Amino acid sequence: MSALVDEELLEHAPHDTSLPRVAPHRTGEITQHLRTPKTLWCPGCSNGIVTRALIDAVLALELDPDRTCVIAGIGCAGRITAYLNWSTVHTAHGRALALATGAKSADPGLNVIVVMGDGDCVAIGGNHLIHAARRNIDVTAIVFNNSIYGMTGGQMSPTTFEGDLSTTSVYGNVEQAFDICELARAAGATYVARGTSYNYLRLAQLIAGGIAHKGFSFVEAMVACPTYYGRQNGVADPAEMLKVQKARAVPVDEFDHDGPRLRDRYPVGVLHHAERREYTAAYADVVRRAQAESRG
Repeated sequence: MSALVDEELLEHAPHDTSLPRVAPHRTGEITQHLRTPKTLWCPGCSNGIVTRALIDAVLALELDPDRTCVIAGIGCAGRITAYLNWSTVHTAHGRALALATGAKSADPGLNVIVVMGDGDCVAIGGNHLIHAARRNIDVTAIVFNNSIYGMTGGQMSPTTFEGDLSTTSVYGNVEQAFDICELARAAGATYVARGTSYNYLRLAQLIAGGIAHKGFSFVEAMVACPTYYGRQNGVADPAEMLKVQKARAVPVDEFDHDGPRLRDRYPVGVLHHAERREYTAAYADVVRRAQAESRG
């Protein structure tokens, strides 16, 4: 009896595991890529930090702005489309990855970046995350994880920690928080990383690494929401929330995977990096074979 194919064997270690160099750009260079100087996010929200890190990553990679598309879902993170002066799409709740799959399939030469919140990505959009990772389509998914639904009133999300308060768990959340990096890796993502808005430059490098990677890249950015998460859980000061990120983030090479994780400590850096055939390249081969057979 022949052995079943182990799909893990179809993956191999990348030839180069080094991250791209990212040097912070001056504010004047950053603002050239913004549509508005107005602040749309709440005071103290660190979504703006991640947005700047994304711009720094794109500039460091010298991507063509006319060939770079940012697709976002609904939620606080989705407001990034009002800032970035690139081709942007603000799509339906949970459907950003589905639309990105269509855009990349139609034009594989596009640099497609998908921005989602934790609820947008893992709750209503969870099925799309699984299958985008499984297909290994060459898009970069960045999840702004603030552990709560910030836009709609502070309800608990799939990444709200057990015991935490929200407007829908006023006596404490009874559910375990989702480790979305583990989900992405298990589903087939070939680049998985986690960074914090506290460690700005490292986050920009992780985003750049995801964009440069040929395949499905998943980057979780831990962000601070003082308005809802912080206010309901005793850390409403934005600076203190960033300090909490610093205390909890452990470089992946130093992380004890047998101990507790997520709430009090979590690994940061590149958590998984492998090479596997990319979806649009594989699909193009199928098209060529079909065309050759039809001509023959």
